[in-house]
Amino acid sequence: MAIYSKEEAKRIMEKALSFSTADTCEINMSGSESGNIRYARNTVSTAGHRSNQTLVVQSSFGKKSGTATIDEFDDESLKKVVQRAEELAKLSPENPEFMEPLDPQTYDKSITFDKASANITPEYRANVANSSIEPAATKNVTAAGFFNDSFDFDAILNSKGLFAYNQSTSSEFTVTMRTNDGTGSGWVSRDFNQISKFDAAKASKIAIDKAILSKEAKAIEPGKYTVILEPAASVGLLENIGYALSARTADEGRSFMSKEGGGTKLGDKIVDERVNIWSDPLHPDVPTSTWNGAGQPLKKMNWIENGVVKNLAYSRYWAKKKGKEPVPYPSNFIMQGGDDSLEDLIKSTKKGILVTRLWYIRSVDPQTLLYTGLTRDGTFYIENGKIKHPVKNFRFNESPIIMLNNLEKLGQQVRIDGNLVPYMKVRDFTFTSLSDAV
Repeated sequence: MAIYSKEEAKRIMEKALSFSTADTCEINMSGSESGNIRYARNTVSTAGHRSNQTLVVQSSFGKKSGTATIDEFDDESLKKVVQRAEELAKLSPENPEFMEPLDPQTYDKSITFDKASANITPEYRANVANSSIEPAATKNVTAAGFFNDSFDFDAILNSKGLFAYNQSTSSEFTVTMRTNDGTGSGWVSRDFNQISKFDAAKASKIAIDKAILSKEAKAIEPGKYTVILEPAASVGLLENIGYALSARTADEGRSFMSKEGGGTKLGDKIVDERVNIWSDPLHPDVPTSTWNGAGQPLKKMNWIENGVVKNLAYSRYWAKKKGKEPVPYPSNFIMQGGDDSLEDLIKSTKKGILVTRLWYIRSVDPQTLLYTGLTRDGTFYIENGKIKHPVKNFRFNESPIIMLNNLEKLGQQVRIDGNLVPYMKVRDFTFTSLSDAV
């Protein structure tokens, strides 16, 4: 069993620390028990269980650091890994941005652990697969999916007395449904900390229905369209706003948050005033650990409020250099939504396109946050409040900043990839060409 209790982890880490002769030493320890099942062509192809544990030692002499890793925790192995980290530190060049380990911190109690999720059985995983395969087969659809569940712990201890420990559970599910004639494709993804929130049959039905509905898609001209973006379509673009919230890259003139001639966009209105984005490790729908890998406490933080940039993330080094307080990067991404369901947004649309998801997203211009990518697994033409027919997939060129300035409506929030993102109705979304991919 790779899950160590708080007391067991601390005892092992303290033993490793006792072998340290370095100026400073930081130890990270983690473990995971996880299971999975994979299926394709309506047949289970693999199923398994993984058990992993790791201890990482970072030793530092002045500004010279070395790191070593081990997965055996007897005294001799712990002594060996500490000695190896110290040997590497002495051989390393100085790091001009080195920061000493943190002093002891105070953390909120996390809500990332769920007992039922930690006790998922192989039988449960088999039922997940069956909940996709059986209904797909009855509709002449072929299912290919993957379900993974995990029970994890993470801990940190350093030579200044800091200690933190957290247990978490998670489950991830994704399935692609293809019609047997090869012309229709549907897809769905789900992820939760609490397994009781997951309904495999309901999720699979969404993908099956989309696959059937997307058969024999018609080509329409690329151009600017009103679009309804499902959360899986917008999350990839929205996350790139989060990556741009770096004070350092903004100060150095390397990001969208940089102003021409110097300065940053902190305090500037950059998107529609209905846009509110924040992070919160204690949000009940998307909880995370209340500390990060450096041992910094994580708290609720507003990033964009009423369209205005309220905070930028400061690493400990950059904060010290600029005389600011450190602001850790967000551990999740929460965007305020509205009351409208997906069906409500469709009914309110005279002409537009429904996009299930975007993929293969790549940067075109980091200064404007312009990205390109493709639609996939269910793209539909809407007319007079109804889905009229499926359309062939598009390549798009769009910036999430432009997207959030062209908002028409915000719908209900949905959890996707550990974030909360609403359905969105956006005008003038730019499709540049067609794609023959299903």
